[in-house]
Amino acid sequence: MNKTVNINLAGTFFHIDEDAFAKLSRYLDAIRKSLKGAQGSEEIMQDIETRIAELFAEKIQSRTQVVTLKELDEVIIVMGQPEDYEVDEEIFEEGPQSESFSQSRANASHKQLFRDVDNKYIGGVSSGLGHYLGIDALWIRLLWILLVVAGLGSPILIYILLWILVPPALTTSEKLKMTGKPINISNIERKFREGFDNVAEKVKNVDYDKYGNKIRTGASGFFDNLGQVILTLFRIFAKFIGIVIIIASLSTLIGLIIGMFTFGSMDFWGDNSFTEYFTLMDTTSVPFWLIALLTLFAVGIPFFALFVLGLKLLISNLKSMGSSVKIVLLILWVLSIIGLSIIGIKQATENAYDGSSIEEKTLMTRPGDTVYLTMKADKQFGYNLRRSSDPKIKYRSDNDRVIYLNDIRIDIKSTTDTIGKIVIEKKAEGNNHLNAKKRAEAIDYGYSFKNNTIDLNGFFTTAPDNKYRDQQINVIIYLPEGSVLSADDNVRTYFYGLNSNFSEIANSPSNHYKILKNQAVCLDCKENIIIQKEIDSLVPTLDSVAPVKELNWEDEVEADFNN
Repeated sequence: MNKTVNINLAGTFFHIDEDAFAKLSRYLDAIRKSLKGAQGSEEIMQDIETRIAELFAEKIQSRTQVVTLKELDEVIIVMGQPEDYEVDEEIFEEGPQSESFSQSRANASHKQLFRDVDNKYIGGVSSGLGHYLGIDALWIRLLWILLVVAGLGSPILIYILLWILVPPALTTSEKLKMTGKPINISNIERKFREGFDNVAEKVKNVDYDKYGNKIRTGASGFFDNLGQVILTLFRIFAKFIGIVIIIASLSTLIGLIIGMFTFGSMDFWGDNSFTEYFTLMDTTSVPFWLIALLTLFAVGIPFFALFVLGLKLLISNLKSMGSSVKIVLLILWVLSIIGLSIIGIKQATENAYDGSSIEEKTLMTRPGDTVYLTMKADKQFGYNLRRSSDPKIKYRSDNDRVIYLNDIRIDIKSTTDTIGKIVIEKKAEGNNHLNAKKRAEAIDYGYSFKNNTIDLNGFFTTAPDNKYRDQQINVIIYLPEGSVLSADDNVRTYFYGLNSNFSEIANSPSNHYKILKNQAVCLDCKENIIIQKEIDSLVPTLDSVAPVKELNWEDEVEADFNN
């Protein structure tokens, strides 16, 4: 029975029989000879011994198990024979060979997940996932940013957990496991040489005077690390801003293109509710498609520039647009701004001036009479009566199209004349006073007065050619002092702008008002009925005592309310 020997490999003790120990010693000596004179040979040997220790640990079942020639031969098969891996400097002159996607997928089953601390922005999680999945780490980082935006920050916790749980790839063998390459002498040596060359290149490019001064001040390490952290944060922030800009600008561009085809093609759809309403407001007669195209250029070109800016923030080596393309886009943008400005100015001038047409007629009502005020509708337009400034398109019974509005404002005033009167003021806007006046005169509005009843139309119309230019009607009704006004409920929303003395007509729930000098008194309000009864009860007593002065009920009520 062979004796056993204790051996220390990379800090781990193993029990190995004498034959296996002798063969392992010869194996390691042969590797040292093959690496003789190579740069970093001692570090390479340490990585090789670490890998051998890992393979031994995988094959033995317990700490007391002895490593035999069988386990050693299996390890040598994995690591390779020393004579097969003589150092050849030429293999390092060319860059590392890139694996194809299929090879990367084939090796994925042999990979282990590590954090790639050599290519990290924060903790090396994204770079490690990129090696494990066989994709560029940039896409992993962009995915993190998108998940943070979409998941309201919860992916940050996942990143932190991966940062804590996933070990870093520190040794050469761990780096080979991370990339899925076989951990043998050749790959260990190659990986070490790649790292050595990178370090040598950095050392070669160092400004020794600059760093020597920093070392002498004792601040080099701290400020270098702080600068790297700040630079990394700025890079991540720039990438994030780039993604936000790309999403916002691309969404706007897509919306503009869809809107252009939708709005710009309305000329070919025929009449519909939107086109009818738009034509009411528009006086430029510019086709829809031209307005849509100018809007696309005026708004879309700046957002396209933002889209390109976002791409540049995201992709550092993105080629810039040619000068000719920039000039063409600038010219299109300037022309579209000028075109929209001309259309806007022309549209604005159509509302620059006010015009009015006034009609005045007497009402054969006298003091003491009760005047009834109602609003009437027309069945061909509908029965809904309520004041509104929104224009509508309606059709008469003969299918003629008209502009229909309810913007009518009623005001009540008192007069000392013995008869009343009504004033109808029609108002409109235009690009000059004369056109505004003509547009006001074109308003079709009617009313009637019969048997002390004023029937006002609750609407008015005008021809579509007149367009909507803030047409409205003011109805002012002058009633003699002492007359009574009885207003229907449907009139209340049309009372507008009544002065404080007559505001009770619009604000109280009553329908009957006594018209006095510059004020209206509610007759069917509870408090006024009580006052009236008190006055009536005083009249006989005063007559029997001394008929010095004839009592006037209206004067008493007026005096009471004035006090």
